[in-house]
Amino acid sequence: MKRLSDKEVEKFTKRYETYVGSKTTESLIDSFIFLATKAVGMSLNIKDIGTYQKDLRNDYIINKELSNLAGSLALNCGQLLAVANAILITMKHIDFSPQLPEKIHPSRDEHGYPLEGVDEVPSSATAE
Repeated sequence: MKRLSDKEVEKFTKRYETYVGSKTTESLIDSFIFLATKAVGMSLNIKDIGTYQKDLRNDYIINKELSNLAGSLALNCGQLLAVANAILITMKHIDFSPQLPEKIHPSRDEHGYPLEGVDEVPSSATAE
């Protein structure tokens, strides 16, 4: 550091800050788009969720507005941004697929026991 002039240090600092800001914004945008597409996918039948996400990431207007939003969050929330990003990352790993109820046999109750008065034919009947 002592070999660099003040002007060079300032130049490298600006580059570093720009790089970190860009990566932070990119991470927030990716997390938001992923979660938004999951939410939309839960209510609408999306043909190809990967292509849908890619199209949203490549859209200039969406990226510009989300970038502005991420920048505002970084300026206003500062250290809370790390918590918000951790929550977004955690939510990316949650399985939001609907849980289908386990089907039970119609002649059995909710605990799997045979109902009274319902005849059952054993499946392993042997012929003599």
